[in-house]
Amino acid sequence: MNLRELSEELGLSQTTVSRALNGFPEVNEATRKRVQAAAEAHNYRPNQKAKSLATGKSMQIGHVIPFSPQHDMVSNVVFSDFIGGAGEVYAQHGYDMLLSLVNFDDEERAYRELARKGSVDGMIVHGPTQDDPRIGLLQELGIPFFVHGRSTDVATTYNYLDVNSKSAFRRAAEFLLDLGHERIGLINGSERMDFAQRRRSGYEAALTARGIAIDTSIMRAAEMTEPYGFSAAHEMLASENPPTAFMASSIVPALGVRRAIESHNLTVGRDVSVICFDDAISYMPNGEGEPIFTAARSSVRDAGRRCAELLIELINAPDTPPVGELWEAELVVGQSTGPAPKAAAKAAAKKA
Repeated sequence: MNLRELSEELGLSQTTVSRALNGFPEVNEATRKRVQAAAEAHNYRPNQKAKSLATGKSMQIGHVIPFSPQHDMVSNVVFSDFIGGAGEVYAQHGYDMLLSLVNFDDEERAYRELARKGSVDGMIVHGPTQDDPRIGLLQELGIPFFVHGRSTDVATTYNYLDVNSKSAFRRAAEFLLDLGHERIGLINGSERMDFAQRRRSGYEAALTARGIAIDTSIMRAAEMTEPYGFSAAHEMLASENPPTAFMASSIVPALGVRRAIESHNLTVGRDVSVICFDDAISYMPNGEGEPIFTAARSSVRDAGRRCAELLIELINAPDTPPVGELWEAELVVGQSTGPAPKAAAKAAAKKA
């Protein structure tokens, strides 16, 4: 059944039926319910182009994804989980997702082209950097947008959802310090990203508060892959004064850290401890029951859902004041942490 046939069945104009199905306020509640019931009974689904004409919306939400040989966000499991969560909400509200993959140098042009064509009703910005120029650009273009993360040094207010990376990493470092670890290696994400700067800041703040000097020889920053985690940890463990613990910015490099520890014939959690962030990934669970890794946990999929919900609310009410949500990560204790070897030996000696 098409719109014309449904309209004839109800004895209403096509405009009234279309507006009733798309939630226009000028259609009274009784008519809306009658139209919706008839549409459901006849298994009628609005044509997307007709719906766009009726609402003045594209019914698409955009994600511009820059890529280069050094940075491939699309294959990143953390990004994929976020997209999965956002996509669930888009589907519930009748929105499609528009992914635009562009070279880093073409990112601004891509945003301007989407705005010029009216291709999207809103955008989600991924991987903000410090003083991120995309925020000012989207404000200039007048496109509703939400930032997954935050951008330090941006003076204007904007919509964002972020996890408190600084407090999460400070708390994680303090947990290791309380276990007697003083040589703690940092396997961070790329520090051109704002979140990685915040995680480093939390790590350094915890060490400084305990009077432990910052040692850059046991700090690394790069794209968060398993081989990177392995090579960084392997190099540190082979040094004259290796770390007794590691903090990794994601479960992905943490898997590489674990492989490096085992390659040195050491045991994770007994000889060397490991804490990671971003362990709540749908297709890479942190064990079943007891977690494998002690972790600062915050669901990326939940963040995707929430960003999508807030962005759709913003699209429907564009004059809403900017919204900022800051989530705290939960520290979950798993099998990958234990007392520092010296502290464990002292404890055993006391028992003896």
